[in-house]
Amino acid sequence: MTSILTYPAAFLLYILIGWYFWRTTWGQSSLPANDRAPASVTWMHYAMLIPLSLHAITLYQSMFAGAGLSFGLSNAISVIVWLTAFIYWFSGFFQRLQGLQTLVAPVAAASAIAVLLPLFFPSLRTLENTELPAFKAHLLVAMMAYSLLTIAALHALLMTVVERQLHHPAARSVLTNLPPLLAMEKLLFHIIWVGFILLTLTLLSGVMFSKEVFGQPLTFSHKTLFGFISWGVFAALLTGRQFYGWRGRIAIRWTLAGFVTLLLAYIGSKFVLEIILSRY
Repeated sequence: MTSILTYPAAFLLYILIGWYFWRTTWGQSSLPANDRAPASVTWMHYAMLIPLSLHAITLYQSMFAGAGLSFGLSNAISVIVWLTAFIYWFSGFFQRLQGLQTLVAPVAAASAIAVLLPLFFPSLRTLENTELPAFKAHLLVAMMAYSLLTIAALHALLMTVVERQLHHPAARSVLTNLPPLLAMEKLLFHIIWVGFILLTLTLLSGVMFSKEVFGQPLTFSHKTLFGFISWGVFAALLTGRQFYGWRGRIAIRWTLAGFVTLLLAYIGSKFVLEIILSRY
């Protein structure tokens, strides 16, 4: 009973924190930054650790319920969202990133949905060879890469909003306290660089240690194809940034294109196999 109650507890806390942040921060977006209550932001930042911890417990319960590791579509999405929320939460301790705390409400809402996915859509098959160190390292690096590049995609969307505000200064927005566009662009490429390195390690470990990681030689599939296409998109973006000074809308479009391709590589493949074709 305790394990079942952990899911709704995490869900309700995510919703509560998101709602409170919406009322106290988004609801006061028209006020000057100095007039908003910083104590509420600090309180919510630390309070967010409670549902994050409960979410981690639910992931452990759903992934290690049996003898092996259950890592179906619902668990994969929940893990990526949890890591994204955790990295975002951790970034709030750095002064130059505190303007991004405006996103607590939508991040909490996404996490609230993700925490319930393994409960309603449990994985029906456990993975093999999960006890191998090579598999554990591959899975950890892959999930970190997905999470960081998810944050990069969200960051690119935010940059679109900030750029729109620069061209339409009279338009009101709940995101008026975001950092300057140049600072956000610099942070975007820092995130992409780290995510790209982790994605490279993910693909290399999958190719070089396929037998040890997956228990079979490397096979060419849609997952492999989209994975390498995504890698190529991000490699082209970083090359264009380094040698041609790509920035602004070009950088945003390439970032979103790389993320969508990466999404098709893993989440898309799992969705087709598990939901449409019912292959577990």
